[in-house]
Amino acid sequence: MTYGQLRAKAESLAATLAQLDQSDDPPLTAVFAYRSVTAFSGVLGALLRGHGYVPLNRTFPADRTRFMFERSKCRALVVDAGSAGQLESVLAAVPDGVCLVLPEVEDVSGLRARWPRHRVCGSRDMVCASAGQFPKAPGGEPLAYLLFTSGSTGVPKGVLLAQRNVLSYLDFVVPRYGITENDRCSQTFDMTFDLSAHDMFVTWEKGACLCCPTQKALIQPGAFIAGSRLTTWFSVPSTAVFMKKLGMLKPNLYPGLRLSLFCGEALPVEVAKGWAEAAPNSMVENIYGPTELTIACTAYRWSAALSPSDCEQGVVPIGEPFHGMEALVVDEQLAEVEPGADGELLMTGPQLSLGYWQDPERTRKSFVPVAGKNGVYYRTGDRVRRPLPGKPLIYLGRMDNQIKILGHRVELGEVEYVIRELSGIDGVVALGWPKTPGGAGGVEVFLESEGACGPQIQEQVARRLPVYMAPRKYRFLPKFPLNSNGKYDRPALLKILEQTS
Repeated sequence: MTYGQLRAKAESLAATLAQLDQSDDPPLTAVFAYRSVTAFSGVLGALLRGHGYVPLNRTFPADRTRFMFERSKCRALVVDAGSAGQLESVLAAVPDGVCLVLPEVEDVSGLRARWPRHRVCGSRDMVCASAGQFPKAPGGEPLAYLLFTSGSTGVPKGVLLAQRNVLSYLDFVVPRYGITENDRCSQTFDMTFDLSAHDMFVTWEKGACLCCPTQKALIQPGAFIAGSRLTTWFSVPSTAVFMKKLGMLKPNLYPGLRLSLFCGEALPVEVAKGWAEAAPNSMVENIYGPTELTIACTAYRWSAALSPSDCEQGVVPIGEPFHGMEALVVDEQLAEVEPGADGELLMTGPQLSLGYWQDPERTRKSFVPVAGKNGVYYRTGDRVRRPLPGKPLIYLGRMDNQIKILGHRVELGEVEYVIRELSGIDGVVALGWPKTPGGAGGVEVFLESEGACGPQIQEQVARRLPVYMAPRKYRFLPKFPLNSNGKYDRPALLKILEQTS
């Protein structure tokens, strides 16, 4: 698809949305589309309209998608043909009429009859916008997107990003990686994963080619790299671990790659070595950053000669902060630790997000002032080592029960909350298992009960949680072990997994 074609579709969507939906409260438009032309044009259409976009994912349980849509309070929804089948469930609890735009559906008369309280627009009803004549943007802070991440209270939390946050990211990474119109860039992330924003906006910034594989193609990433003639690759380390396991990282397999980026979880040393050998002409970088700090905010460039001595615990360092970003490593009192000591990583700078959507209390707890410092810092919850002079930041793990599964951030507390609510059992402990260099392969759950968890409960949990969060196995104990503080002894439960797996 050419940029001219994409622009025309995005402008038409922007004009159509502005005509059908006059509300800019909030200035957000949802995009319910998956790896399609409508997905990409929907993102751009929302932005051209002057709104931030809220990505929804039809591979998630319908209950979760409905919650995200309701929580965002969007009044407009762009839908592709593949996601239209889930609209009934998503709209079931929406009290007021919304604007539905389905640019891939010509005849929407049946949908209008089914949902008379909503405004439904198909391809026949799309407005043709003149080039460059965009709808007027609302006042206030221009938004980029609202993404929902796993929340420890059982409720996904919405992270709100401003356009200035994303522009600061682009201003750093585009020249750093020398992106040009000649590049062919991978698009391996779903739009509900914030790393997808890198794929789209870095590529579009310079007019490069964005190569979006099908889910089937992603099963064979090596073939995707070769078949799409990629010059730049970006994925979670788990993908590279998978490729190494299946023999897809043999020396010189991908000579056309000039840039390889990994983010989302810890990058194992052996995988970095293998990738560098498989892509001998590629710069390999490990980048780090939570959603709250806009895609990524530190970087470490792999060197076959120097990096092995920098690595600890079998994982690659997270490196140095991006230009304009400041890192602090602090103790429990938020006092900066000495160089070489461990602590929690706090960061601030132009990529610091606007906080959590309509949740001032959670925002206040995570975005904090630090004595003797200007501004507000985000508490990442990641344990790192404050570097000695000339050394990189070393990632040492999570401060809490948050884990990474296939690059996705998972709050084990959310899994526990859902199971407690559905089973009626108070004693629930979720653990990441089996352990992997990047986090965990999945989730296993202990329940303090004499009985067993019926199939209906497991089915209900699967409808509430995405596949990567749904427990793989349920275990039952009449009494949980307790630590000296009277709390559930998670290490003891983990030992049970080690002994019985």
